[in-house]
Amino acid sequence: MTESAPLEVRGLVKRYGSLTAVAGVDVTVRAGDVYGYLGPNGAGKTTSLRMMLGLIRPTAGTVRLFGRDPQETVRALEGVAGFVEAPTFYPYLTGRRNLELLASFDGHGASERIDHALDAVELSHRAGDRVGGYSHGMRQRLGIAAALLREPKLLLLDEPTTGLDPGGMRDMRVLIKRLAAQGITIVLSSHLLAEVEEVCNRVAIVQRGKIVYEGEIADLKRAAGMSYQLTTTDDERALAVCRAQPGLSDVRLEKGRLMFTADDEAVAELSQALVEAGALIKALAPQSATLEDLFFSLTEGADGAEPPVAEPAEAMEGAR
Repeated sequence: MTESAPLEVRGLVKRYGSLTAVAGVDVTVRAGDVYGYLGPNGAGKTTSLRMMLGLIRPTAGTVRLFGRDPQETVRALEGVAGFVEAPTFYPYLTGRRNLELLASFDGHGASERIDHALDAVELSHRAGDRVGGYSHGMRQRLGIAAALLREPKLLLLDEPTTGLDPGGMRDMRVLIKRLAAQGITIVLSSHLLAEVEEVCNRVAIVQRGKIVYEGEIADLKRAAGMSYQLTTTDDERALAVCRAQPGLSDVRLEKGRLMFTADDEAVAELSQALVEAGALIKALAPQSATLEDLFFSLTEGADGAEPPVAEPAEAMEGAR
């Protein structure tokens, strides 16, 4: 029997009156993925995560966590943990005491895992300090420690590096990689694209509540093709050659450099065409597309000028 995927979402919709926050999302997260759920602020990411964790009921569509519906049974959350927006703790209690309280609700030996969870997020040395004195990054890491008490197979994190300084962001990326190496499947909602490109293998890109791309980051880059920068002895003549050359796309002249996208074969033919036209090559350099380039190409453009769907301002606490 085939094991159910950690997370399957089909036709997910959430409406608040006339506002559509999520407009038909399909997502499949496979075991072992570090899965980036990307979109501009207000694109519907947090609302989607709330439905995935069973915190709010979808208007339409289904969520399955390891084959179970979180709206039908609390057992669907077995092996699932995480937080939406910022994790919340009692600021006047220590980090350890907060975890002890949470462990007492969970049971199943959670209290015995406190030391391991604190070690995993590198907070053992501050476990005896009040959370009110923690930095934002430390509270985010404590939130992950709270999630680890449940020994999750699936971890959902909503913008875990938002508000962190560069050092805190680096530490969070290292932590996510370490957890993934331990076999935890991770869904990471974020709008920080460099972060996602570094830690994730698959992504869904959401715009105005709809998925505009889902799949491997590597596949997205291959489909986009390789971009090039070109300088020649006669850039105006070279521009005309490039625009007439088969296999080149997105040809433009920017700040004294010709830019275009092409495959290897088209570039080889272009080199010959430029020599024949008398525009000799000074420099020709490939530029691998970044996830940020691809993100903006998918979320901006003809219909990207419209503002994104706003997230409803619900009073929702961070979830474990």
